[in-house]
Amino acid sequence: MNDLVTIDPVTDPAVLAARLRDERAPDIVEALNAQRPEVAAAILLGLPPERAVEVLDQPGLDAVVEIVEALPRDRAGPLLVGMAADRLADVFRLLAEPARSDLLERVDPETRDTIRALLAYPEESAGSIMTTEFVSVPATWTVGQTLDHIRRVEHTRETVYSVYVLDPASGVLLTAVPLRRLISAEPGASVLAAAPGKRPVTVSGLASRDDAARLISKYDLLAVPVVDGIGRPIGIVTVDDVIDAMVQRQTEQVQRFGGMEALDEPYLRISFGEMLRKRAGWLAVLFLGEMMTASAMQGFENELEKALVLTLFIPLIMSSGGNSGSQATSLIIRALALDEVRLRDWWRVALRELPTGLALGAILGALGMARIAAWQWLGLHDYGAHWGLVALTVGTALVGIVTFGSMTGSMLPFLLRRLGFDPASASAPAVATLVDVSGLVIYFGVAAIILRGTLL
Repeated sequence: MNDLVTIDPVTDPAVLAARLRDERAPDIVEALNAQRPEVAAAILLGLPPERAVEVLDQPGLDAVVEIVEALPRDRAGPLLVGMAADRLADVFRLLAEPARSDLLERVDPETRDTIRALLAYPEESAGSIMTTEFVSVPATWTVGQTLDHIRRVEHTRETVYSVYVLDPASGVLLTAVPLRRLISAEPGASVLAAAPGKRPVTVSGLASRDDAARLISKYDLLAVPVVDGIGRPIGIVTVDDVIDAMVQRQTEQVQRFGGMEALDEPYLRISFGEMLRKRAGWLAVLFLGEMMTASAMQGFENELEKALVLTLFIPLIMSSGGNSGSQATSLIIRALALDEVRLRDWWRVALRELPTGLALGAILGALGMARIAAWQWLGLHDYGAHWGLVALTVGTALVGIVTFGSMTGSMLPFLLRRLGFDPASASAPAVATLVDVSGLVIYFGVAAIILRGTLL
């Protein structure tokens, strides 16, 4: 199927559709991603309707909104109705007016109400990625009745991992019965008899996607039911939906951590102007921040004139502090994302990072001093008569700078979380810039104390 990705874009869409109709949906998606949206739309129209719906349901389809907009309105409606509810809501969330309202009117009332209900949830909530297509039965049914019901409705459900048993009067969720237990149970037995003797794991529609992901991971679930305020199921969040959402979120976090805005499109599809807009802002901010480094160096101009040897170690000093800060930031951002640490644990992290920073600084300081001594003894460079004090200055400064970098890098994500921002905004370049300026102050401060009366 690799040859499908490089299909000539001028080939007749009908010919492409004929070549693709028997391929797997992910392979068709790979081929469509190589086409312009209008060509991809024409190819979709040439596929069997059920296969076209399957393709539209694939999260890997890059330009799904543009493809849907390029479809004839009378053909788009039936395809949209066949899509999974959560995927359909994602498409409508991204559609612009007037296409959004026009297409919304071309689906049946039940689908329209479902879309509006899902769109009402915040974008990062569990409700925004749930599907309303699940199997539920009253607690009064038998196993045989339940299995017959599954056979009748299976083709209209996105997936059937479990059957959700409800109180006949209130509709409150009583338990979830895995399909495997249903199949192995006696047909005449009550459906409750096949249920595990455990309270069902549920999540609120307003809970975060991270909460849903943690529940699925903690209890090894394939799906977690989403319930309303009184415990009635309104949808399910499946493991594949969580994976798709987490991949998207991790991609955005990695891009922010690299010192830029998150991209809204795949790298090769984003326009030149949009790429500049996403990257130039952060670069300008970081550039202005680095200007503070120049200002700090100007403040120590007299010291530099007296002891030019100190300038040799400025890159080493700055990079070591930035590296230690970036390490700490990466660890804490990930720990916060996995809920390994919480906002209230900031003091525990600080108490852990302080000795860690001191130990790491001591290691780097010892290496720095050893390097200066080795170069001096081997005659590779002459650091002057007071080379021992220079080595001590570098070693001591590294202890302070690495410790400061570790503390700053570990505390910044907590500060951003406390202020309501994404901790991933504490990008590695931003931490490095902050530590660079502070590192110079520490370095020259230490030099002023150790080298006073000799070089300074």
